[in-house]
Amino acid sequence: MFAHSFARRTMLLASLALGSLAAPAGAQAAAWDSVARILQAPPTPSAGYVRFNFPRRDISLTLGGVTVSPAIALGTWAGFAGTPDSAMMMGDLVLLATELKPVLAELAQQRLGVSAIHNHLSGESPQITYVHYHGGGRGADLATRLSAVLARTATPRPVTASAAPVTADTARVFKALGLTGRASGNVVQMSVMLVSVPVTMHGMTVVPALGYGTPINVQFVGPDRLVATGDYSVLGEHTDAVIRALTENGITATAMHTHLVGESPKIYYIHFWADGPVEQVLKGLRAAIDAGKG
Repeated sequence: MFAHSFARRTMLLASLALGSLAAPAGAQAAAWDSVARILQAPPTPSAGYVRFNFPRRDISLTLGGVTVSPAIALGTWAGFAGTPDSAMMMGDLVLLATELKPVLAELAQQRLGVSAIHNHLSGESPQITYVHYHGGGRGADLATRLSAVLARTATPRPVTASAAPVTADTARVFKALGLTGRASGNVVQMSVMLVSVPVTMHGMTVVPALGYGTPINVQFVGPDRLVATGDYSVLGEHTDAVIRALTENGITATAMHTHLVGESPKIYYIHFWADGPVEQVLKGLRAAIDAGKG
């Protein structure tokens, strides 16, 4: 029954997203104030949807001897497309092993669907599990149900918007990747759309940035050392080329899987971990971007 309800609500995404895109960023965010109050996090207008971020700053994650910034790999988030009265919600939950069972039970209790449960990294400590979820309905109701799920974790809330002075060499990163983004401290966050064809679920259009954007996050460990992670969201015909581009440049593909259920065409998400000299890492990330377009 949930699948049919999910399909009906997905039908609204394309037309509703157009309204969201047309609204000024401030107005778009203000419309979601009630959702923000329930989730205890500020809204961030994005391409066709409004996003709420809940970085797991309570987790000290290490990988390859590096303390990984929550901003690049520990980002629980929720995205709302449509309007506060008729919304589609999708997002990720970043979970410790002890949180997985109670969270899945609460998702079921709150009638929120699960579209994936898996790893994004390899060799991290502590081990992290990522749960992708979705739901449809009134924004405030969805937020209340999600808030109950978040309460089953140690995710820090309320979330306050804060930005550290930028120490990352953003110009170097943006020029090499041909992208723009946001930066805070030693972290740069970017996103690119590699799938150029419309994607549907149950025959209805999905908001691209909400469902299959490609996030690329980099963290400067030193003047000439980067770590980076994210996932390349691509069509099946590009998976081999993307993995090859990453591998040839010393970047490890840590997982390949799906995040959606029933979409057409099928989207594959290739997660990666990079650690090395700045120019080498950026070269590899750019090569994979070029390999994944289409």
